[in-house]
Amino acid sequence: MGIEFKLTDRELPASPAFVSFLARVLEKRPFDHEIWAEQRSEMLAVPEENLHRQAAEAAHFVMNSPSGRAYVARSYTLLFALLTGDLAPLRELRSRFHFINVMGIPRSGGSYLTAELYLALGMRPQQVPHALAHDSFPEAAPFELQPGVNGWTLSLKTMAEYLTMVEIFFADQERRCGKIVVPKKLTKGIYAAGLFRRVLGDGMEHVLTLRHPVAACVSTYEKSGGLPEAGRFRVRSNIEEWCRRDLRYCGFSTERLESMEYFDAYLLYWERYHACLASTGLAASHNVRVVPFGRDALQTIAQGYHDRYGSGLRASAFEVSDKARRQHPEWIERALPAVERIAAIWKSLGIGFPIEEINLCW
Repeated sequence: MGIEFKLTDRELPASPAFVSFLARVLEKRPFDHEIWAEQRSEMLAVPEENLHRQAAEAAHFVMNSPSGRAYVARSYTLLFALLTGDLAPLRELRSRFHFINVMGIPRSGGSYLTAELYLALGMRPQQVPHALAHDSFPEAAPFELQPGVNGWTLSLKTMAEYLTMVEIFFADQERRCGKIVVPKKLTKGIYAAGLFRRVLGDGMEHVLTLRHPVAACVSTYEKSGGLPEAGRFRVRSNIEEWCRRDLRYCGFSTERLESMEYFDAYLLYWERYHACLASTGLAASHNVRVVPFGRDALQTIAQGYHDRYGSGLRASAFEVSDKARRQHPEWIERALPAVERIAAIWKSLGIGFPIEEINLCW
């Protein structure tokens, strides 16, 4: 057979985050005001209204640069490799880079650990682009198919772009045990765990951060503008949108979600997320470490990275609070069955679930 079909950048356009990154690199403008690592003053994460307009302007600049065109071509070459199962480019990437992925539901300590990893490697988190370090990129989500969007293709395309960004940004970094270490907060990784494991390699490290659903819920609504009026679920931030999206995928109508209590909706999201975390491919990974949310546990693993990479630094102080226990004791009782179900699922798959530490509800 001699069938040929063509896809262009009209059908698979470069992502705004990727184009903006390339423009910044080509203009030699430093990344020096990134705020993703700030624990106490984290800004409300909302979509940028002008992102697509800014990306269109950046794309014009990038495509008028020979280096820019080469970077874009590289991303599409990697996309073709992912689409067709050409493993040679992936093996070459894995021979140069060692990936450490910090995975966990939002507000469970992942940003802190990712920032400490960069500090341990001698890199200031404020100088590491959000899309490279944090959880918005590459894209992975419950499968979606709608006009102009195929969720699986989008994951492959943004993965190819992410790998291209890694090659560019980490090119001059020191090799450690023969490879350049690449830390990544990978909240979305649960939706395509098999993809990340196969692409980034079985040698990558996974750090799974866990937090009690009540404490994580309180932290989420605080960062989203406070508990909504009448305690009903509302979408005001990216985290709340992810919650809405996951529950819609499970069959919850918009009307039902809007009538639900905030904590009930969040608890369903928390339970589904952690079921996926254990059952979508991570259990097959060779190097998985579970870290319960708490000052001692998080600072201990952070200090371990500083010692391992010889930074000479002490791990930054990590702040915790018992506010959730004090404000919503009734939620803790309601959360108990979900926590126990997830503990049982994890145990059945051979993954330790530190239920006693989690139930401290920090």
